[in-house]
Amino acid sequence: MDQKSALKSMPTEPRSFGFYIDGQWVDRGARAKMSVASPAHDVAVTDITLCTPDDVDRAVAAARKAFNARTWSAMPGGERAAILLRVADIVRKNVDELAYWETLETGKAISQSYGEADGVAGLFEYAAGAARALHGDTFNNLGDKMLGLVTREPVGVVGVITPWNFPLIILGERLPFILAAGCTVVAKPSEFTSATTLMMADILAEAGVPDGVFNVVTGEGAVVGQAMTEHPDIDMVSFTGSSRVGRAAIHAAAGNIKKLGLELGGKNPQIVYADADLEDAADGVAFGLAFNTGQCCVSGSRLLVERSAAEEFERLLVEKLKRIRIGDPLDPATQVGAITTVKQNETILGYIETGKQEGAKLAHGGGPIDLGKGRFIEPTLFTGVTQDMTIAHEEIFGPVLSMIPFDTMEEAIAIANAPRYGLAASIWTKDLDKAVQTARRVQAGRVWVNCTITGGPELPIGGFKESGWGREAGIYGVEEYTQVKSTHIEFGKRDPWLE
Repeated sequence: MDQKSALKSMPTEPRSFGFYIDGQWVDRGARAKMSVASPAHDVAVTDITLCTPDDVDRAVAAARKAFNARTWSAMPGGERAAILLRVADIVRKNVDELAYWETLETGKAISQSYGEADGVAGLFEYAAGAARALHGDTFNNLGDKMLGLVTREPVGVVGVITPWNFPLIILGERLPFILAAGCTVVAKPSEFTSATTLMMADILAEAGVPDGVFNVVTGEGAVVGQAMTEHPDIDMVSFTGSSRVGRAAIHAAAGNIKKLGLELGGKNPQIVYADADLEDAADGVAFGLAFNTGQCCVSGSRLLVERSAAEEFERLLVEKLKRIRIGDPLDPATQVGAITTVKQNETILGYIETGKQEGAKLAHGGGPIDLGKGRFIEPTLFTGVTQDMTIAHEEIFGPVLSMIPFDTMEEAIAIANAPRYGLAASIWTKDLDKAVQTARRVQAGRVWVNCTITGGPELPIGGFKESGWGREAGIYGVEEYTQVKSTHIEFGKRDPWLE
């Protein structure tokens, strides 16, 4: 049996993980553990250690020691780049295993997990180039006796707290750029989806990342994540998650006024003008709704359709939604898998019920799918939605789409910008003027025109308004993890202040 065939079967027993500090695996010992069941199969697949604040202290101390030793931060960019390229190569060699464990814990389709694992390799490759390209500035306009230098230095020890919906790719959108900048890292994945982050520890070590540069502690956000955001020896925290927890992170970071990078919630519009290729737009909107079962911060959860095309577009979209292949995420043919956590499953179904009670019309879906095991929800389309309805402005984080008609570009932009979020938006039109004008005025960190949820490591990601602070990926993502220093150098004899 080849490896890919073997990976399609469920594990015979849960895989047990310790945690990783200073280049060494630490056994669980007497610490509590959490058993994680596959959301699609109701079978325990991993046992995760619940670390303590003392474990966080040890991990931070290891990261600080490695940073101060300058084995990584002072390494020439070309040498760091070579190691990051080796990480990319090893990720690709382990893509089967990474995709398998990502699917087991998250419930996402295995085809999607493969794409995300390959995407992580691409992010490391781009960051390798950025490690060599990162530079400062000089000012030769200060007179013959003065030279000004602007240098970028690594910010220091960075805490990375990632969510359960994209444990591998979100780590990949941050870690390579943090390392390219010369920082050291303490990572905390979600307790529900820790496996692939822990697996990355071995991959980085094999590639030659020095001990202490990458450390992983696992456990509950209220314990481990809180200890990290409060920790006086962590210089910056990158947090991805809900806006509610993001606010708590801002308060917790006040102790040492640490730098924060926050990617938070979204209530993202997909704007469909009547002149769009409606068939393409319907396909894109269906993908934007159902990708990762809607458990995606940039999911297109609000559908704004020009009124003259609304009836036809609804028909096309419902036909698309009917054809989505929902099922066992280990089946390569599956497009949409399971809902990752029990709590999120209940939350999504609760919002669907609220939509019904508030008078929205159910055009498709609207409930759970019984496959005999696991948690599955039909992609759901509500029409007749008004902006005062709960489903129109609150983030649901599931496959639920609210359709709102509009008559003019001005109205579309006003509706798009109404929520407190500003993470992403998609625009569907064949009119270039309309596309550019709308893109420039929509308040969002990422805008897609005639596409959705796509891109590569070259462009930055992040949000406006309550969707977050800072930017990840691209050269901006490396700069995010640096401090800027100005140095003035005077030549010759000093002009005396005292004669």
